[in-house]
Amino acid sequence: MTNSINEILDAELMFVIGSNATEAHPILGNKMKVAKKHRGAKLIVIDPRQTELARMADLWLPLKNGTDVALINGIMNIIIREGWQDQEFIDKRAEGYDELKELVAEYTPEKVAEITGISEELQYEVAKMYTSYEKAGIFYTLGITEHTTGTENVMTLSNLAVLTGHLGKESAGINPLRGQNNVQGACDMGALPNSYPGYGSVANEEQAKIFGEFWNTKMSTEIGYKIPQMFDAAVAGELKAMYVMGEDPVLTDPNANHVKKAFDSLEFLVVQDLFMTPTAKYADVFLPASCYAEKEGTFTNSERRVQRVRKAVDTPGEARVDWTIIADIAKAMGMTEQFHWRTSSEVFDEIAKVTPSYRGMSFARIDKDGLQWPCPTPEHPGTKFLHKDIFARGKAKFMPATYKEPKEMPNEKYPYILNTGRNLYHYNITTRYSTRLNDIRPGELMEINAVDADKLGLKEYDCVRVTSRRGSIRSRITITDKVQPGQTFMSLHFKESPVNELTSEHMDPITMTGEYKVAAIQIEKIEDQKDLPIPQFRNILNSVKFAPENKKENIRENIF
Repeated sequence: MTNSINEILDAELMFVIGSNATEAHPILGNKMKVAKKHRGAKLIVIDPRQTELARMADLWLPLKNGTDVALINGIMNIIIREGWQDQEFIDKRAEGYDELKELVAEYTPEKVAEITGISEELQYEVAKMYTSYEKAGIFYTLGITEHTTGTENVMTLSNLAVLTGHLGKESAGINPLRGQNNVQGACDMGALPNSYPGYGSVANEEQAKIFGEFWNTKMSTEIGYKIPQMFDAAVAGELKAMYVMGEDPVLTDPNANHVKKAFDSLEFLVVQDLFMTPTAKYADVFLPASCYAEKEGTFTNSERRVQRVRKAVDTPGEARVDWTIIADIAKAMGMTEQFHWRTSSEVFDEIAKVTPSYRGMSFARIDKDGLQWPCPTPEHPGTKFLHKDIFARGKAKFMPATYKEPKEMPNEKYPYILNTGRNLYHYNITTRYSTRLNDIRPGELMEINAVDADKLGLKEYDCVRVTSRRGSIRSRITITDKVQPGQTFMSLHFKESPVNELTSEHMDPITMTGEYKVAAIQIEKIEDQKDLPIPQFRNILNSVKFAPENKKENIRENIF
């Protein structure tokens, strides 16, 4: 995030696109609701689904799945045509404006309406509203990145923020809401195939020399495999072994049958995890890890805040803290000098030495509230928002992008679009091991519009078979106006309805993020499946111990 989480509360306008924040990021989503309901902020929501935020929005744009680039280009077309761009900001702090102006001129309101399904009038209203407020922040999540054009989606949103001067200010900027609790920290630490800690390039010989000297070893300048490339290489026999840590690709990665084939093809697989997951069942060696409450260390959240994690309980049985497992394996491989730490604070001290944006941090400094990077010196207070005076490259560069439709569109055989994501009660897969959470939401409910349900002869909680070009699964359905006719939605949490056996093998060519948000499917009614649970509201009510008797009906009405 270019900005801080609490800046949401002072926002004049929130531009939320491809983000179901109240379910996928409920803490941030609640702040958005406070800003809207109690502090007068305007809210624009762009999402094919009518999420909770969409129902609250001043403007909701239910665009066709995967048409984000066309829509944003169209909004920029209107802004430039009407003279609403921040020309002073562009002249002073950006380059490439003429190229952007030339490209977006092609995206007339008429053309954009045809592509996206969003009327010319609504496009105009969004452009006018977004440019009418100084404190206007863009917020996006996986609904933007999980497309074959995910990188171009992000670049186009960045173009919009630069065009209007909504960067380098409080409660403005462009803010990706990270998908997991420490994905920002993992990326900061070089858990990517192309970067070192602090985002120095692996391919850069000078960077390789710096880290090689620090760790007293020779560093390769060859960029490693991205995750989909690993699976392809395993199937091809080019990758022989894999170490999977805190991840369940069998359930969470797209085209899951290809993932299973990859694991079957490996000669050796290590899985380090808390539970015997579907992925762990393929492992030659399983290493029992520790959960968040059993370890010391740090998390780095979406607003770049580095925070302490403190141990609450001991690890059970043979479980170990993750970094100690890795260190002991490394030592056994002869890397004793490089893996010398005795405590998590010593690990963090090394992080500060090799990561410029963390250099001013220590356990003592982040003890209470944490610090936001960049924090380059021990005296630095941390950085509340980015790009106040200058961008990392000097000037911002407009990156014009042409609309490309999703790789897999509906046809006669596969007439419906499948969109995937999370629901409020679970997060990825591990929460299914919580009996309390599983009582609240024990199984999948595929969302389908009443028009399509009537066409297929379906009623609430009926069982269906859902089939794509890659696989077939079973699920119960719920009939709702959250999705439009022709669209459906499923979550990724349920092994009984493993949705990623359906999702597409197509991916963004740069990030290789899968196209989770658009897959063509067919739906057919099947006989009732006793192993697919129906939600039991009594379980939910029993879980809400604090609810007075007279409030139970409200709870019952608002759970789903």
